Amino acid sequence: MGIPAAFRWLSNKYPKIISPVVEEQPVTMDDGTVVPVDTTRPNPNGEELDNLYLDMNGIVHPCSHPEDRPAPKDEEEMMLEVFRYTDRVVNMVRPRKLLMIAVDGVAPRAKMNQQRSRRFRSAQEAKEKETDKQELLKLVKQQNGGVLPPEHADTIAKKAFDTNSITPGTPFMDILAASLRYWCQYKLNTDPAWAKLKVIISDATVPGEGEHKIMSYVRSQRASPDHDPNTRHVIYGLDADLIMLGLATHEPYFRVLREDVFFQDSRARTCKLCGQKGHEARNCRGEAKEKNGDFDEKDNVPALKPFIWLHVSVLREYLAAELAVPGLPFRFDIERAIDDWVFMCCFVGNDFLPHLPALEIREHGIDTLTAIWRDNLPSMGGYVTKDGHIDWTRAQCILDGLARQEDAIFKRRKEQEDRREANAKRRKVQHNGGAPPTGRHGSDGPRMGGHQDPSRGLQLHPIASFPTEPPQAITHDMIVNRGATKDATMANKSAASILKDQLRGMQQSSEPGTQEPSSSPSSLGKRKASELEDGMKLPTNAPTVASAPKVSGAEPVDTVRLWEDGYADRYYQQKFHKSPEDIAFRREVARAYAEGLAWVLLYYFQGCPSWDWFYPYHYAPFAADFKDLASLDISFDQGYTSRPFEQLMSVLPAASRHALPEVFHSLMTDKDSEIIDFYPEDFEVDLNGKKMAWQGVALLPFIDMNRLLAAVRGKYPLLSEADAARNGVGRDVLLFSDGNEGLYDDVLTKFYSKRQAASKLKLNPKTSDGMAGKVEKLPEYVPHGALRYPLDRHAMPDLDYDRSVSVYYDFPQSTQTHKSMLLRGAELPAPILTRSDIEVIQGKASRAGRSYGGARLDRANGPGGRREPIHYGPPAGATRPGHAGAGGYGRVQPDNFSHHYPPPPGGAGFGMGLPPPPPAYHQGYRSQNRGRGPPPNSRPYR
Repeated sequence: MGIPAAFRWLSNKYPKIISPVVEEQPVTMDDGTVVPVDTTRPNPNGEELDNLYLDMNGIVHPCSHPEDRPAPKDEEEMMLEVFRYTDRVVNMVRPRKLLMIAVDGVAPRAKMNQQRSRRFRSAQEAKEKETDKQELLKLVKQQNGGVLPPEHADTIAKKAFDTNSITPGTPFMDILAASLRYWCQYKLNTDPAWAKLKVIISDATVPGEGEHKIMSYVRSQRASPDHDPNTRHVIYGLDADLIMLGLATHEPYFRVLREDVFFQDSRARTCKLCGQKGHEARNCRGEAKEKNGDFDEKDNVPALKPFIWLHVSVLREYLAAELAVPGLPFRFDIERAIDDWVFMCCFVGNDFLPHLPALEIREHGIDTLTAIWRDNLPSMGGYVTKDGHIDWTRAQCILDGLARQEDAIFKRRKEQEDRREANAKRRKVQHNGGAPPTGRHGSDGPRMGGHQDPSRGLQLHPIASFPTEPPQAITHDMIVNRGATKDATMANKSAASILKDQLRGMQQSSEPGTQEPSSSPSSLGKRKASELEDGMKLPTNAPTVASAPKVSGAEPVDTVRLWEDGYADRYYQQKFHKSPEDIAFRREVARAYAEGLAWVLLYYFQGCPSWDWFYPYHYAPFAADFKDLASLDISFDQGYTSRPFEQLMSVLPAASRHALPEVFHSLMTDKDSEIIDFYPEDFEVDLNGKKMAWQGVALLPFIDMNRLLAAVRGKYPLLSEADAARNGVGRDVLLFSDGNEGLYDDVLTKFYSKRQAASKLKLNPKTSDGMAGKVEKLPEYVPHGALRYPLDRHAMPDLDYDRSVSVYYDFPQSTQTHKSMLLRGAELPAPILTRSDIEVIQGKASRAGRSYGGARLDRANGPGGRREPIHYGPPAGATRPGHAGAGGYGRVQPDNFSHHYPPPPGGAGFGMGLPPPPPAYHQGYRSQNRGRGPPPNSRPYR
């Protein structure tokens, strides 16, 4: 998933990091012959690229359950879609040295909790959609005299693909691994552009998330003395954390490739109810498709979505301009500053930690932290991070700065939400063609017609306007728009659910003595297409919205009320079920979160520090709860790496048990199972102050791994041989053809000639085009044999003579840690930003993140117009309105007037009270630093 909304925020703030991909297309001749693109020619994007890394789950998901066309019929069609999509990506990048395909394997425990939440929601949504579909078919049957039309037989028989099968250890992942191996070998034999390409396949049997296996490879090559520091890297994927990982490599040439998720296709989308094109779900009549001609079954090829580059090198330029702080008492190091920026991005949320309550990326939370960092960097005496390790004394300074702003942030957020809601209501009224309601009904009164309020009069219609033809078939749109007073939330229900409820309502209202039923509470929050970014796509087997179990009502009530005094008491009482007096518990939560920050940063920069660690709470602490961080002594041990079936039992709901061997099913369904409490059928989703159900927190019980392992391992002796093999741990495989002459000769001579030596070989970078590592002979593999297509229908050909070679591959091992630095010999790319761009970003940096509380966080208040920081909230040692302190819980201590500044004109309290004393003059602070942060000897926020 990555960092929610990060891609949109980054591309808006730093526009030049994005550029369109230039993609050549095959040419179709007049006779129908298709001339493929010659990818051996120079790259049309103007730069030859060396290595392409595919985060393969970002390809498998859209190919197995696409949004803009009917889903594939079976696994073989899915694999063919995967081949086509992957071929397109490879052709547009045209890597000249390496292609690495990395599929998500068993994940660290910290990631499993998020996977568990996603998969339980996905199963719940699939169940609800299946129920809606069956109800719709029942209504169609009633409309046809109790007989279901034959054209709906396929709808009954076809079962939606369970996206939870895209998890390590399932039969689907075995099919995917075999299919990818075949396809890569086929391309090495048949595509001239692949002749000198080396291919690494890291399938789901290899532990680790796909993107992190890729980063492990990049770091391992950087540690080799033969690594080219100017290697051009491209990584494909939908997760926004790929951007952070690209920055963390400190490679000067790095791009992220992805679909343009904001591209709006003008074509009609596929109906979610009947699967046909030409109409949307709201206009569905449940009718059979009309066939046009003999070849109507073959849909036209859909228009291709465009791709875009995200240039990490250009992002580095932006950050170099934005993070530069003049007058530092130490040397400014852009590499270390970038690491600090990545660290601050961890606070706005990721796959392992919830975001701090005060920080939302859509509210420019990263800018808030960056402003604090810039203001405090001179006084901190150095950077917050180094090579993935955190200096907690300096991190405390950043969190203290945020703590001083939390109250203002929450109040400002509430004001903005109220303003947005008022504007939305006004636009709704204007859209409905009326003026805002006034008079005795008030601004929020219902709009009444003449039937309810005779003073308004009744609308008159000419006789000619009455229908003379039989009524048309009922459509979804006719039902939704039947009444003028229908609530907008009705559109947020799944299409089948609306049709089902309204048809029932119409049938009941037509009976004597019945009333039209009120609409049932709608599911919360239809998610916009533009929100489906950074890998957070809803499963297409789900309803149109993510229906939340146990969440109902159009307007959720936020009982914590962060914008009111005492919010911290309410937060910990309602979210953690802890007494307001239990301050020690708050410190415990904050320390667990600090551990999580240390874990995440090491994971990004050095690799997984612990497979066992996880954050044991559903919610984050407040910034004010972080105390005495300098005393933290955090260390991790590698711990236990789960087997595939153990992960499946940790993350799958009982509804997806078909993906597991049958011997495990009773553990998930038997009421006497020792771990039955891990698989609730119903669970609560806490909206946690949000409006949309998909933004809520799924309150699932955390897995007790010792109990789970004891139960699962007790079933291992009952596994078949094939199932036991699926539960094993695999290895990376390196494939190459005889076009890689040096590497090809080395491997065949060492492994398959009469002079064959040991079964392992250390690669020679001179013959492997710079690749370091070791290869090992595959057992029972003989080169130059036949290549067989692994699936049933033989949609692709077999080859009698396979010119490719396959070996196990191990990354080179190094005792050195990954260093946050450019390697010797690195040549930075030509600058993209102009002087004007740099001035704009530096001007924004002096203002960004300083808008909470209704005024900037600094103002020209010193001699000569010098800018000085403004401190919101009480100074250090005082108690904030929402928090307790030594003086009693929730009491506010007197403010320190040495840190007080009057509110801005028009702000609350303006013109009241005594004026503050003049600020102290800081000697030695040069006027040239005006507007660029505090003087070096000042200590704001501390």
